[in-house]
Amino acid sequence: MTTANKITVIRILMIPAFVTMAIYYGQSVQGGAPLEWERFTAIAIFLIASLSDGLDGYVARRYNQRSSLGVILDPIADKGLLLSGIITLSISNWSEVEPDYGRFPVWFPVLVISRDAILFVGAAVLYLLIGKVHVKPNWTGKVATVLQMIAIGWVMLQLRLFPLLYVVIAAGFFTLISGIVYVTDGVRQLQAAGHAHATKR
Repeated sequence: MTTANKITVIRILMIPAFVTMAIYYGQSVQGGAPLEWERFTAIAIFLIASLSDGLDGYVARRYNQRSSLGVILDPIADKGLLLSGIITLSISNWSEVEPDYGRFPVWFPVLVISRDAILFVGAAVLYLLIGKVHVKPNWTGKVATVLQMIAIGWVMLQLRLFPLLYVVIAAGFFTLISGIVYVTDGVRQLQAAGHAHATKR
């Protein structure tokens, strides 16, 4: 349990704290008496958790603390924080005055969760069939993640620069495209492994 891994574990433990504050704030909004300290607390927890992602990576590199446990925990923490934000802000409305700015449309979390589930199952199938999984980071996946984070921030900060739906559509589009790219890459790996085995015979 290195220092970097301890930071990651703390980030994981912050997820339920964020969800709790976010839901409580949504309930206070629905009750007609928004408790702004709950919103600010939720934002602070989410922000600190997000920043800690870079911190544990820096510590791991700076002090040579890369570990197999960290390889497992880090993506769990990252994906857990992102999904908790998207799901929570889909079931809890942060703006009764302008509902379109206070909650994500239902299709957004469904799309994000479906893509992640398909990629997870696909990776498991690849590992079972060929014994390894080679994930090539793609720019569409990075853009999707950034836009998902922006969408979460858009709701939490109650921004009005332009409709939230535009941000969600952009995030949803890149989420879908990145899913297609990763699935296509997985199919290629499967085909390449099949050809390799056929050659050996």
